[in-house]
Amino acid sequence: MELARRFFLQQVARVTAGAALVPLSTVANAGINDQPPRRGGDPKKRYAMLIDLRRCIGCQACTVSCHIENQAPLGKFRTIVSQYEVESLESGNAVQFMLPRLCNHCDNPPCVPVCPVQATYQQEDGIVLVDSDRCVGCAYCVQACPYDARFINDRTQTADKCTFCAHRLEAGLLPACVESCVGGARIIGDLNDPGSQISKMVEEYRGELMVLQPEKNTVPHVFYLGMDERFIDRPSAAPELWEIRDGEGQELGYEYAEH
Repeated sequence: MELARRFFLQQVARVTAGAALVPLSTVANAGINDQPPRRGGDPKKRYAMLIDLRRCIGCQACTVSCHIENQAPLGKFRTIVSQYEVESLESGNAVQFMLPRLCNHCDNPPCVPVCPVQATYQQEDGIVLVDSDRCVGCAYCVQACPYDARFINDRTQTADKCTFCAHRLEAGLLPACVESCVGGARIIGDLNDPGSQISKMVEEYRGELMVLQPEKNTVPHVFYLGMDERFIDRPSAAPELWEIRDGEGQELGYEYAEH
């Protein structure tokens, strides 16, 4: 846990160069209501994911496997890979940039305190979950998430999102997206275990890792290696449009347009 917090403070410093860092206790509460007590999960663990963008080829295997594993409704995804065409800072040529997106399982998740029925909650191991039996579908958490990682499930009428495939982790399996990644770009593990692959990579690449929107003070636990700094905030680049149609061939819209 402390390893991740130190990394987060480095990210804040990167964004707010020259500004004095406030104490961690202040950062944890900045602009966000008090967090309810965490419940469930192993308190000895802190799960996080590291995405090596140098290995991501944009094949969408993670998107498809997650969709099948978690039976998301048509046109809704718990994880996606947004694809952008950007100008290379080195050559000036147009290049493809892949940006996998999912719930960041923040250490200070803004989605949790806004839930009026405590359906959205955080486990002791850091994983943020939704109790579908409690959720009333008010979408407060959807609006509170700065990463566009939540949606209202059309079938259940409750909030839906990435769970790090907590049901698979409990069974000793990898999340569907990690298992299906052909390039080995997604690494998940316990930050509290210094021997885990993710802990070793965080330590090795500490100066190169980035998180999305660190200035939001959410302490994200999805780290990116090989990130274009222009994308730590909402990029000004226009995403490529993917045409989505239903089983009858009717156009549903363009996925990724809002990412």
